[in-house]
Amino acid sequence: MSGVLLILLGAWGGLAPFVGPYFHFAYTPDKAWAYTSGRLYLSIVPGAAALIGGLLVTSTANRAIGIFGSLLAAVGGAWFIVGGSVTVLVVKNGSIRPGFPVAGSLGSLSSASRQFLETMGFFTGVGMLILFLAALALGRLSVVAVKDAALAEGLEPSLDESYPTSAGMVAGETSYPISTGQFPSVGQYQPTEQAATATQEQPITTQEQYPTTTSPFDAFKSSPPSDPS
Repeated sequence: MSGVLLILLGAWGGLAPFVGPYFHFAYTPDKAWAYTSGRLYLSIVPGAAALIGGLLVTSTANRAIGIFGSLLAAVGGAWFIVGGSVTVLVVKNGSIRPGFPVAGSLGSLSSASRQFLETMGFFTGVGMLILFLAALALGRLSVVAVKDAALAEGLEPSLDESYPTSAGMVAGETSYPISTGQFPSVGQYQPTEQAATATQEQPITTQEQYPTTTSPFDAFKSSPPSDPS
């Protein structure tokens, strides 16, 4: 989808200066199919770059060629945005100029709104859309998805793969034990042989092993005090 949109935007960016005057939507010179150096270097060349880049992204099955096409389209979109300013600084004789947006009110549009839409429709807006779509295509082609890896190995990717279950489990059930909801009564509980053996082996502590400590005041408690008289 990004490649198809790049093709359409590249074609529009290259042809808009030539067909725009039919709709009173143009840059000077306000004549259909009038050729100038500015229209060649600022519209046709970046539009062709975006169109060719879109064709490469859409038609190729090679990742490297697709990335090259995305970069080529991105360069074309960037040139739509900054090309006019760059040529003004580089070319001093003024032979390469985009012209000026046609002024004057058109229907319900004021002169300022018309010039803004012409600027966006011929250069800035087209360049931003091309740059955005080229970045989307470049991001998609820069990574290897799970589906791509499966197709490269000759496998059919599927989301309904079954996972091995452990012993005593039924496929599709959880690994948690299912409780019956009933607890054994005291009479029903029978200790296992291992638990009984562990109970028998536990040492039994007697009073001789741990003698109690007597207090010196216990003598006074057992015998009554003597009469001082």
